[in-house]
Amino acid sequence: MNETRPGDGGVTTRLPDAYREFLDPTIDLNGKVVLVTGGTGSFGKHFLKSVVARYKPKRLIVFSRDEMKQYELAQQLPPDKYPFMRYFIGDVRNADRLEMAMREVDYVVHAAAMKHVSIAEYNPFECIHTNVMGAENVVRAAIHNKVKRVIALSTDKAANPVNLYGASKLASDKIFTAANNLSGTSGCRFSVVRYGNVVGSRGSVLGYFQKLIQEGSDHLPITDPRMTRFWITLTQGVNFVLSCFHIMRGGEIFVPKIPSMLMTEFALALAPHLPHKIVGIRPGEKIHEIMISSDDSRTTVDLGDRYVIQPAFAWWSRSGYKEALPVAENFVYSSDNNTEWLGRHDFGHYLKEADQ
Repeated sequence: MNETRPGDGGVTTRLPDAYREFLDPTIDLNGKVVLVTGGTGSFGKHFLKSVVARYKPKRLIVFSRDEMKQYELAQQLPPDKYPFMRYFIGDVRNADRLEMAMREVDYVVHAAAMKHVSIAEYNPFECIHTNVMGAENVVRAAIHNKVKRVIALSTDKAANPVNLYGASKLASDKIFTAANNLSGTSGCRFSVVRYGNVVGSRGSVLGYFQKLIQEGSDHLPITDPRMTRFWITLTQGVNFVLSCFHIMRGGEIFVPKIPSMLMTEFALALAPHLPHKIVGIRPGEKIHEIMISSDDSRTTVDLGDRYVIQPAFAWWSRSGYKEALPVAENFVYSSDNNTEWLGRHDFGHYLKEADQ
């Protein structure tokens, strides 16, 4: 087993337990009503297909604003074959439409967001309306309809944000965490899942590099040779959300333990024959990503396959996760200080899933 790390001059390799399925525990969605905002996005579609394959829900509701994407998804999951499927055209900016869509819903996955850093920087009003005000609308609709549990998807960019997208998702995280103060006796509980780069998601660097390779580029652009990133597959992301639904108490931010990778190794995994051209770091970009900051570590515990950032509110009981261990003082979970690494030869499993 090779355990070389960045800067050792060797190939970083994956430690044996770096790929986790996150299959246990999991929530039982049989007979339940589930709604997914952003249901036609990369995560949303994978989540829907996974639920269809594993469960028989009472209703499975796709909530998104793109008519064509819903039409295309309905060809893959047609209502005549899956009579529990429902397709709602709607925008999380529209509070009234959300309230209507969430009637009698048991579980909500909030995946709708503006996700592209540069587009958010150029369109700040739109980013805030979708990512922040949209989060408020989801919370209000869920409380009004007495939804049982809501999980919102976050991003590593929300920890110590340096761009508007990350700042808007940090605000969203705060909204969902604090929503547990507002739900009162309705029983509605809110939690957040935060993870890194998703292999195969729309607009990811994987798709960009693959496009350059297909077009015959004579190099791959690297912003900084030191750059590292966390990686997770769509299947892992879906499984992780389902397992967090089972164990959530309300107010937590769940962070999966996933491997890091040097971006130079990532480029070599895709095209070992192409040289790299250093193009410089872009505005709003980090050299390394952080998922748990030192400030958050004071309330963070280790559950084995994941970390749980517990809310700092007085009502939160610290005895909730009895099997959990507190992390070390000043602990930081970042892509450069990770203990689990991927090298170019370990990335094949991730690429196979992205090609499916």
